[in-house]
Amino acid sequence: MNQNSAPDCTTGPLTGVRVLDLGAYIAGPYGCALLADQGAEVLKVEPPGGDTLRKYPSTLDAESRAFLGVNRSKRGVVLDLKHAEDRERLLALVRQADVLVHNFRPAVPPRLGIAYEQLRASNPRLIYCAVTGYGEDGPLRGRAGYDQVLQTMTGMCAMQARRGGPPEIICGSVVDYYAAALVAGGVSSALYEREKSGQGQYVGVSLLRSALAMQSARMVWVEGEPRDVGREMRSGGVTGIHPTRDGAIYISANTPHFWQALCARTGLQELLCERYDTVRKRAQHHAEIVPRLHAALVARTALEWEAVFGEEVPCAAARSVEDMFDFPQVLAGDMVQKFQHPAAGTYRGFARGWKFGRTPGPPPFAAPVLDQHGDAVRAEADRLRQRGNACQNTGKPSPHDGAGTLRGAQ
Repeated sequence: MNQNSAPDCTTGPLTGVRVLDLGAYIAGPYGCALLADQGAEVLKVEPPGGDTLRKYPSTLDAESRAFLGVNRSKRGVVLDLKHAEDRERLLALVRQADVLVHNFRPAVPPRLGIAYEQLRASNPRLIYCAVTGYGEDGPLRGRAGYDQVLQTMTGMCAMQARRGGPPEIICGSVVDYYAAALVAGGVSSALYEREKSGQGQYVGVSLLRSALAMQSARMVWVEGEPRDVGREMRSGGVTGIHPTRDGAIYISANTPHFWQALCARTGLQELLCERYDTVRKRAQHHAEIVPRLHAALVARTALEWEAVFGEEVPCAAARSVEDMFDFPQVLAGDMVQKFQHPAAGTYRGFARGWKFGRTPGPPPFAAPVLDQHGDAVRAEADRLRQRGNACQNTGKPSPHDGAGTLRGAQ
């Protein structure tokens, strides 16, 4: 990779940006982790009981595996926003922050005094990102939104089903994680715009919008088409997961080049005929092709076929996620690093979502235990409150310097 200058491992693209993460579960918090991956300083603000994700089932005793994976590179404080003193502390932090992210239902922030309209008066440069289930308006605006609820509602589960079978959930919280990417992208764009206008703004992300965005190729309905028009994008029985002598392998052979290579490497040159020379034809005649392909694949294991196909046929032997911790390509990309956690101890985990050549930023660190940095953050918030009160008494504006607000020892 060509670089114009040596990398600065202490600086990321968002170094100096201060983020308050008031979210729970996955979408908002992981969006903030992605901001931290880019160098932002992220403070996770939790209620006294902690983020609900901490209580999710886990084979770890000390902390939820999900919480560790979603909340890397953050510092943590407990603030009870139902109590006036803690709410004032948060407002003091807001005045020094660049970004606030939450996933309260739309009716909650005004009751707590932290709606965008209430906060921008004291910090007009604030980027305020609200993650909701269904958006800010409409008949469902007040409902709680969850990944699999939105999957089911928006047709994802129906499309995931086997032909003629019942709807199936897509495991992995895909709607939440895509919403997290929208959080990181939307906040970053708003920060860029602020450099030109000098003004903050509201950024709305919803799970409904995320689920539909993931189906943009299906969300096309041409005028005059019937309701039950086919929206299936699967390319037939050839492209998919197939059994081998040991293990399974996914094969993609849609282009003429890959189809020819598949037939050549499996010894099925007789399939290189006009009857099967397009993806559509192969889908139509998959009942003729797939049994012959399976008979050929039984000659080797999935890993052996992966080596045989090489770069000529896009494929992957079916692996477990545990295999990824030592997978050569993952290690080459520095995607897994060791973390030190006060309760869980040493563990390996995913490191960061981007690779920046010149400003890679500092290494990620483990998610906080509940209120890990609480004493320091509350003390700093109290100092900021006193400074703000003094400025109000003298008529001078409170400086937006944020010195030490989110910094400190890990």
